[in-house]
Amino acid sequence: MDPQTFTDVTDTQPDMEETVTPDTVLNSASNGAADTETTPGTADDTFDDGRHWYIIHTYSGYENKVKKNLEHRILTLDMSERIFRVEVPTVEEIEIKGGQRHPVQRKIFPGYVLVEMVMDEESWYVVRNTPGVTGFVGIGNEPTALPPQEADAILKQMQTAAPTKFKVMLQPGQAVKIIDGPFADFEGIIETINQEKGKVRVRVSFFGRETPVELDFLQVEKLV
Repeated sequence: MDPQTFTDVTDTQPDMEETVTPDTVLNSASNGAADTETTPGTADDTFDDGRHWYIIHTYSGYENKVKKNLEHRILTLDMSERIFRVEVPTVEEIEIKGGQRHPVQRKIFPGYVLVEMVMDEESWYVVRNTPGVTGFVGIGNEPTALPPQEADAILKQMQTAAPTKFKVMLQPGQAVKIIDGPFADFEGIIETINQEKGKVRVRVSFFGRETPVELDFLQVEKLV
């Protein structure tokens, strides 16, 4: 492949909300990629047609729109034999809102989309010129394939059956009112929050003595 084809591999980086980005994944894997063996169940152990996972930059907040636009281009330009899948890496979380639990999708890498494709000039052109795409992630001047073990880890994380985190608008030191359970109508101060278990420890005053009680996120509401 002519390296000159990829002179605009990267553009201005979007502001990231995550510490770990696809760029750092590629950089950390670049030195040891040649010694890594693919094990059964990884992202590319089924096909031997040159397909790999690549990462593209998008405008922040446009990830799903880019996915839809690219999938439409794949169909209309008859590229389904070279561009196979487009994924926006997300995980499901539980958001506590209005006393209700709502499943929400949180983007793992805001501003990035994964594309499984066979890289050549034509497939590169189709992806790169999709509205909302600002460039490929790469090392040097060419798009760099995501190491199979890293792609597999991201895909498996997306397929996790049960949500593992809760999204709440609570923080330690905040005053709350208990709205359910044996301590209903008491007020207290949040000491700790356990996001994984969906629990909060609140310091409540009983007869002039402060006592910590553990409650579910749904049992408290913040005081205005």
